[in-house]
Amino acid sequence: MKTPLAYRLRPQSLSDVLGQAHLLSPKGIITRCASSQRLFSMIFFGPPGSGKTTVAAILANEVQIPLKSFNAVTGNKKDLDEIFSEARLAGQLVLVVDEVHRLNKDKQDLLLPHVEDGSVILIGLTTANPYFAINPAIRSRCVLVEFKALSPQDLKVALQRALVDPRSELSITVNEDVLEAIVAMANGDARMALNTLEVLGIAYPDETITLAHLDELHLGANQHFDSGDDGYYDSLSAFQKSIRGSDVDAALYYLARLIVADDLDSIERRLLVTAYEDVGLANPALVGRVLAACDTARRVGFPEAMIPLGVIVIDLTLSPKSKSGCNAIGKALEEVKSHPLPVPPFLRLTPVNMKDDDKYDYGRPDIWAKIDYLPEGVENLPFYTPNASSPYENTLKNNLDVLKQIQRTKDLKSLKSSK
Repeated sequence: MKTPLAYRLRPQSLSDVLGQAHLLSPKGIITRCASSQRLFSMIFFGPPGSGKTTVAAILANEVQIPLKSFNAVTGNKKDLDEIFSEARLAGQLVLVVDEVHRLNKDKQDLLLPHVEDGSVILIGLTTANPYFAINPAIRSRCVLVEFKALSPQDLKVALQRALVDPRSELSITVNEDVLEAIVAMANGDARMALNTLEVLGIAYPDETITLAHLDELHLGANQHFDSGDDGYYDSLSAFQKSIRGSDVDAALYYLARLIVADDLDSIERRLLVTAYEDVGLANPALVGRVLAACDTARRVGFPEAMIPLGVIVIDLTLSPKSKSGCNAIGKALEEVKSHPLPVPPFLRLTPVNMKDDDKYDYGRPDIWAKIDYLPEGVENLPFYTPNASSPYENTLKNNLDVLKQIQRTKDLKSLKSSK
């Protein structure tokens, strides 16, 4: 069985690794670990093809500690028990766990004591955001080390090396513009770039590869995410932030990225949240238009769904913005969580031991605006602060100012007698 080109050309020393200058410079954490012959448990996180697995293997070899690999998805308890036995015999062992964010609780419980006492040095590999995807018990015992996507220059060097390395067994010549096209398609992923080069070598042996050859293969560009990984959620985040920042071109760009992932549900949820959270009271009618656009998109499906989605994104992005409603409920929630107070007796559903004159009067609308409804201690806290970004919210602000001028009192008896 012949291994893939990316595997055959995997670097054997840190000096051969492309990119990751922040980790591999003389002062970088990986270089310091190798030079001091000391290792500690780490989580390597970053996009595919950025060198996480390669660096983990090289690092274990540099410090001369036995290395074992374990896949969090396919590995089982028996595999871990064997690894722990080897760790006891060797004194210490480096365990590289691929897809560490998928490690279930049972496997974590088995692993944690060995990581805790240092007999197993864990190097977890993941493309997920460790702050969300990695169990806190694992994360607290590891240093988080970020790997970044390779630069276009690094990818081009990797391709040029592959063309002259005898291990590649490539018998093709590749035009410069083809190398640049592969680099653009790979989007920072060295593995994908090398695999594309290998496919060209297999499809067109002993030829000079041109853009026409590349086009004939109909290879798709690397989007770096699907609807279930962090790249997708990063794009959703950038999508909403672009709308909030009124950058219509950026909002349309991120919408296009999300459409490629073909997840209408997530796009719809984010548009509705954006309409309430970021536009809010500045343009409340826009919420109805968002609902109509989402309903239309769902009825027609992709690819036509991109049309109503694009229109409503432009509408949302260029609309006046107000987070006053979102901020108001956020402040109220924070106050309730930090200082819970009982509801005033006269506002309770069935007040106990209260005279009729002190109870809330359902027949006196003339005094309702004069009653203080908040519990004692928070009666002067302003949760809602108007944002005068639109005529509609200016109207709300004027109404609020009028209501604040009305004298409020908790003496219901005196209010009722004023009739």
